[in-house]
Amino acid sequence: MAERIIAGPPMMCGWRKLIICDTLECILSGIMSVSGKKVLHIDRNSYYGGESASISPLEEIYKKFQISEPPISMGRGKDWNVDLIPKFLLANGMLVKILLYTEVTRYLDFKVVEGSYVFKAGKVHKLPSTEAEIQTSDLMGMFDRRRFRKLLQFMLNLDERDPRTYHDMDPQKTTMREVFHHFDVGTEVIEFTGHAMALHCSDDYLDQPCIQTIQRIKLYSESLARYNNSPYLYPLYGMGELPQGFARLSAEYGGTYLLNRQVDNIVMENGKAVGVKSGGEFFRCKHLICDPSYVPDRVKKVGRVIRVICLLNHPIKNTNDASSCQIIIPQTQVNRKSDIYICMVSHTHSVASEGMYVASVSTTVETSNPEKEVQPGLALLEPIMQKFVSISNFMVPLDDGRRSQIFVSRSYDATTHFEAECNDIKDMYRTAYSAHNEMCPLLLTSPLVSSGQP
Repeated sequence: MAERIIAGPPMMCGWRKLIICDTLECILSGIMSVSGKKVLHIDRNSYYGGESASISPLEEIYKKFQISEPPISMGRGKDWNVDLIPKFLLANGMLVKILLYTEVTRYLDFKVVEGSYVFKAGKVHKLPSTEAEIQTSDLMGMFDRRRFRKLLQFMLNLDERDPRTYHDMDPQKTTMREVFHHFDVGTEVIEFTGHAMALHCSDDYLDQPCIQTIQRIKLYSESLARYNNSPYLYPLYGMGELPQGFARLSAEYGGTYLLNRQVDNIVMENGKAVGVKSGGEFFRCKHLICDPSYVPDRVKKVGRVIRVICLLNHPIKNTNDASSCQIIIPQTQVNRKSDIYICMVSHTHSVASEGMYVASVSTTVETSNPEKEVQPGLALLEPIMQKFVSISNFMVPLDDGRRSQIFVSRSYDATTHFEAECNDIKDMYRTAYSAHNEMCPLLLTSPLVSSGQP
């Protein structure tokens, strides 16, 4: 929809403190509803979730990607809930904290992801989650195991308020490269620590203050400590349950959710959004929050993301037959600038028929042949029963929205966790409600994980 200024508002059908368009922003709609704000959420789709929806029955995703009917071997179509943009939740991450703060957990059930893995030298390796696994991990040699333990102990014990824990390395001034050098760890340790534990998307972090990576490692370790085998959670019935949960929460607090409604126009007065026109009705508001597709003139393309959804009838090799897992292929392992991400869930999460699995491979596009770029990830999933390939633009807003009161989110990145998206939500919240710090302290803290790059 192209933004169009309407000269003089039409008949007003309702006033809202906040109008929200589409799905990632549903988190804000829930938070603001709980905070007592009058919220209208408009979604052009006939289902919850938008571009991050969970599609069911299976026939619908075949139709969406213009592929003929699924074979009988796939089982009952209604048993499938296939995420278009699958993501895991860090057990102690921001989204889980938001779910607890808003009590959306009343509407959702989660299951622990069974394992977290990293790709090295042509093989999948489990990230060590216990002291015993560190001792036996083939991700590193004997001497590096001891050095890694010392490095990990330093990072987990570091307290910014206590210089005695610095070990002569000021976390605001010492780079992560210098920390790795201090502990004399090898490139293998640096790789899986930075990319599979700290979840950095590139190696830029090496020359940045180490406090950023240390905070990420603490988040990973705290999440891992909750469930031991893995730091990740996944909702039963798919990621589409999240927007449904927030929609129910918003409705409980007086919010209104309109599905299958187009936003025809954004109404502007003196350079500020004052409402939207939809289906002949005008809804006045103080703030408008939306994704890039609603305001193409207010965003720019900074990259592309490829995602390949794969339907399998077997677990991924070398994962101990895990029914769910994440695998990260660090960029240097495949001569790239960006990591490749793999996540897999299964019938045990009520997203596939009995004995079936749903995997996704994603990365930032770097060449003119995106499908070739994800081939290292697809090779780990073979044989694949069916693939659904999508390539989307990664869009970011041109400004922070203060002047226009139109606050635009970033596109979903290629990662398989939600921390970057949550920090995007926090940025929009703090910009729109900087004068209302008392409403949600949770969203006024500094992010641990910076917004992901495409």
